[in-house]
Amino acid sequence: MRTIKLGTSELDVPVVAVGCMRINSLDKKQAESFVRTAMDAGANFFDHADIYGSGACEEIFAEAIHMNDDVREKIILQSKCGIRKGMFDFSKEHILESVDNILKRLNTDYLDILLLHRPDTLVEPEEVAEAFDVLESSGKVRHFGVSNQHPMQIQLLKKFVKQPIVANQLQLSITNANMISSGFNVNMENESAVNRDGGILDYCRLNDITIQPWSPFQYGFFEGVFLDNDKFPELNAKINELAAKYDVNNTTIAMAWLLRHPARMQPVTGTMNEGRLIDCIKAGDVDLTRQEWYDVFRAAGNVLP
Repeated sequence: MRTIKLGTSELDVPVVAVGCMRINSLDKKQAESFVRTAMDAGANFFDHADIYGSGACEEIFAEAIHMNDDVREKIILQSKCGIRKGMFDFSKEHILESVDNILKRLNTDYLDILLLHRPDTLVEPEEVAEAFDVLESSGKVRHFGVSNQHPMQIQLLKKFVKQPIVANQLQLSITNANMISSGFNVNMENESAVNRDGGILDYCRLNDITIQPWSPFQYGFFEGVFLDNDKFPELNAKINELAAKYDVNNTTIAMAWLLRHPARMQPVTGTMNEGRLIDCIKAGDVDLTRQEWYDVFRAAGNVLP
């Protein structure tokens, strides 16, 4: 699969990451088959979080891939921490404890990337810096990033954290594209002009932070997928037209739309269906034209000024 550099690091990663949030919905044989399918297709980047399945997803993954030293050298592991029941916690103590538990569940000595999952308004960035230093010096984490953070939250961390922030995982899809649409509507008096994220798209591009879109096929906040959905007839007609042109599935076109953006994003899949996973992976070989990208954007109801 085609690869990109993750942020400012020298880490080569597949352009599509395999999300493991729902791997606990599979039985043992299904999980083994799913992981094997991903690996065979060159999708060796696996995204986790300590809250997925209350930790069970990491354990299931480690068992499914038959984790050992040889396997570990062939994969890239990312996990997230910071969400607790009823609160967020970026304290040094919680970050360090979370990573130890993540490593135990994944049956590995290190993470390639650790992301801070949701912004903690009570964060003491000095504590985050201390935690990152401990994790880096001990070899437990090699690269660091964030998730769902806007520019000033990242800047606050960077004031104290010496390690580069290599990734920011954000909700983004054709139908959830405010970070894109607001950039078109500068100084306009309409709903699309509302800047809800502080200009995070341009900020990440300026600072070489890889955006990792999550829920790339969802509309709203987990309301459902827009593909083959009667609520989006014009969008699906355009996607299906392009799918026929490129001889791929509609899933591939929706993922290729994200990959066409020059921000060099790394979308995170959510499917546990092997066929749909392969369709996602194929997007790395589809290069939509500028006209096609804009046609899809407008077909979703996004209005250009």
